[in-house]
Amino acid sequence: MTEKRYAAHKLRDGRWSSSGQIYLVTTVTNGRIPVFADFSAARTLIQIIRQDELLGSHQTLCCVVMPDRLHWLLQLQSEDLARLVGRVKSISAKRLGRPIWQKGFHDHALRREEDVRNVARYVVANPLRAGLVERAGDYPHWDAVWI
Repeated sequence: MTEKRYAAHKLRDGRWSSSGQIYLVTTVTNGRIPVFADFSAARTLIQIIRQDELLGSHQTLCCVVMPDRLHWLLQLQSEDLARLVGRVKSISAKRLGRPIWQKGFHDHALRREEDVRNVARYVVANPLRAGLVERAGDYPHWDAVWI
């Protein structure tokens, strides 16, 4: 088990991010505990993301806060991706008063040929696929710049 943990950690060596690049980021709660099933906790996370955006670190293209994870499509501006995600996770844990996140996160840098709006539709449809709502508009914890 130690070797696997070490190997997974080593995969992140050399990770770099690029200003102007669009990323799809997914990060999950520790133990997949549904921390964000609590309305107030979900709104707190969204507020933190919006406040960070005002600092010029990124532009959120869309996001959805699921009970146990965050899906976040963003365009990086003046920040390193790992620092941005780490800061949002750290601030949200402090504001909610407990450690809530698994270490690390998954990211995908979108390629030029990928349709950003299709990726955004996929992101905001997560509550539908999870069976949480019957219509995306019924889910309270998502946003997109195109709406």
